[in-house]
Formats: sequence, structure tokens, C-alpha cells
Amino acid sequence: MKLLSFVILKLYTFIIYLIKGLLPLVGCFNKKIRLFVNGRKVVWDRLASGLVPNGRYVWVHTASLGEFEQGLPVIKALRGQGYRILVTFFSPSGYEVRKNSQDADLIVYLPLDTTANAKRFVETVRPVMAIFVKYEFWLHYLHTLKGAGVPTYLLSGIFRSEQAFFKWYGGVMREGLRCFTHFFVQNEDSAMLLSGLGFENVTVSGDTRFDRVYEILQRDNQLDFVAHFKGDRLCMVFGSSWALDEAIYANFINQCENVKFIIAPHNIHANEIGALRDKLNKKVVLYSEKDTADLTTAEVLIVDTVGLLTKIYSYADVAYVGGGMGTQGLHNVLEPAVFGIPVVIGKNYEKFNEARELVGLGGVISVASAEGFEKVMGELVTNAEKREVIGAINRKYIGQKKGATAAFMAAVAR
Repeated sequence: MKLLSFVILKLYTFIIYLIKGLLPLVGCFNKKIRLFVNGRKVVWDRLASGLVPNGRYVWVHTASLGEFEQGLPVIKALRGQGYRILVTFFSPSGYEVRKNSQDADLIVYLPLDTTANAKRFVETVRPVMAIFVKYEFWLHYLHTLKGAGVPTYLLSGIFRSEQAFFKWYGGVMREGLRCFTHFFVQNEDSAMLLSGLGFENVTVSGDTRFDRVYEILQRDNQLDFVAHFKGDRLCMVFGSSWALDEAIYANFINQCENVKFIIAPHNIHANEIGALRDKLNKKVVLYSEKDTADLTTAEVLIVDTVGLLTKIYSYADVAYVGGGMGTQGLHNVLEPAVFGIPVVIGKNYEKFNEARELVGLGGVISVASAEGFEKVMGELVTNAEKREVIGAINRKYIGQKKGATAAFMAAVAR
């Protein structure tokens, strides 16, 4: 078994170096990969110029945008205690959106997980603690942190039995887990899986995303152009929708009267926005046209920008969250649910714990077809009492689930 682990670790390292060599070539043809490669070229310079000497840095690693949002309540709490925050991203889709965020002191790409990069990174940053949000278990970084005596935590972790940690061949990955000082996990199932491997340094603290979305209620969510567009009409918001989502809701929009519709597509490229607009026979206005268009007579507002969706949800009477009709992955149902409104999703949601729980409770409704969508939405449009009852389920669920940030801070940031 030790021989197998040795071979797998060597293979893991070889693959990292292989990726390092191939990605510049792939980047010639792919913009996202090009950002991935070019962004890592300047990491060491950015660290050299951006780190404050003798600063008490907490290193927070996030895979992409969702994990950054998930870690944000803890990031803010740690900054409130005087720590400096260094955030690393793996994905360009997260880094490019949040690279200038004022919520962290420095934000960079994570250099690829080689032994040399891990050693150089840890020696350069000298973090007082390291936090990995939800997942991404980079073996060389974890072992380097452990060797340097840096307390390392998993925040809002979630484990499933099909992961390599729990397979006969997963010895190398299990050794990576032994580098964590403590695991803060979302649910009892994850704690039991870890316990089965002999890990007792586990706290079921919940998911910090509940704290993050609960914060949304406390901020100013006013958007004058949305208020102007909605007026006193019922408003339905479609958030982060894809083409397969559009296929089940476009006909409903075309047939439904006396309702205002806001669509915030996941992809906002001009050709895709144009294709969506062509599917609708209502009066459509784009966000980019809002200053010259008559919003009061418009029936559909397509948001061809990013960063506004959570505020837009505050104007919704009903929300549809995209991603669940295909395999892209369901987007965040908590962001609209926190406003106490019904949430409708597609058919593929089993990998998302909060979606499963809310479907079971009745606060989120899953549909599998255009016919199912039209039936559900028709009932929600015409029945205000039903909207209130379903929305109350979501509001209560989130209120009961918050508190993961406080649990982490009480245990770690003394």
C-alpha cells in the first residue's frame, strides 16, 4: 500500500508538471486558459510588492467565485480582529471578478501545486494560519504548511463517500487530510465519513454561505432602475440561467400577462443575449439600454452585466435559479430564498445539499419540463397566499442555518 501511495504521489506531481507545460499552448486558443497562465506569471511580483513586512497574514484559498463568497463572512471577521488577508484563486472566473475586491488585502492566483511553488509561497507569505474553503486539496501545499507548523483549516467542508479519500486507492489523499489542524464541515454525514478514517478533529459548524446570504438582508439593496421597471406589478426574476433554462421558461413569459420579468443570464455575451431576446415576443429592454429606454412600459428586463443579481432578487415575488436543467451545476438558491420568496429550479439538484433540503421542505420547487414549469409558475402568479407560505419556509430555513462563522471564530481566532 505504501508503494501504491508513492506511485500515485509521483503520478500526481507528474500531471501537475505536464499541465504546466501544456497550458501555455492551450492558452493560444482559449481565453480562459490564457488568463489562467498569464495571471500566474505575475504572482511572485505581486506578492513581493503587495505584502506588508511582518504582517499577520491569514491565507484563504478559494477555488472560484462561489467559494470566495462562501468564505467572505470569515474573511471579514478575521480582518475585524486585525489580521491581514491574502486570498488565492484557482479559477480565472473567480479571480477576474474579484481581483480588485476591497474585502482582502491582497488577491492573487494560486501558483500550480509543485513542491517548489508550495515552499516558495509559504516562505514568502509566512501565514499565521491557512484556510481552504469547502474543497481543493493541493497536496504539496498542505504538506508544506504542515512542515512549517502553520495551523490549517477546512472551512465549510463537505465530503461524499465517492471521493478518493474513502477508496482503497486514496492513501495519498488521506495523507493530505492529515495536514489539517481542524475540519469545519457542513453536515453530520461529512463528520461521519471523516470519523471513519480516524479523524476526530472535526466540528459540524454548518455552511458560512448562510451567514453570507443573511448579511444581504442587512445591506442597502435598492436599485432605482429596478424599482422603476417593476412599479406595482408582480415581478419574476430568472437568475443565472442557461440556454436549457431558457427553453423551459421562454414560452411562459410570452404567454403571461401583467407580470414583469427580469432575466440575468449566466452568459452575457452579445450573441447569446441577442438569441435570448429573439425568443421573446414581449417588449424587452437591456440593462445597457436602461438610461434611454422607457422602463415603465417594458415587460422584460435582460441584465447584460454582472454583480447586480443579489440586489435584484430583493424585488422578486418569485425567483427561478438556473443551472439545474443541464449539467453546468445549479446556481445559488439561497440568494433569492433569503428574501422569503418561492424559488423554482430545474431537475438536476441532487449534488446541492441546501437545494435537496429545501425541496424536501417545500420552499424550493423542482421542475423537469416546460409544462411542469408553466403549471408551477401559473399557480404562484395567481396565488399570493401560496407565495407567502412557501417564502416563509425559505426565510425560516436560512435563519436557522446561520452561525457557521461564529463557530469558526470561537474555535480558531482567539
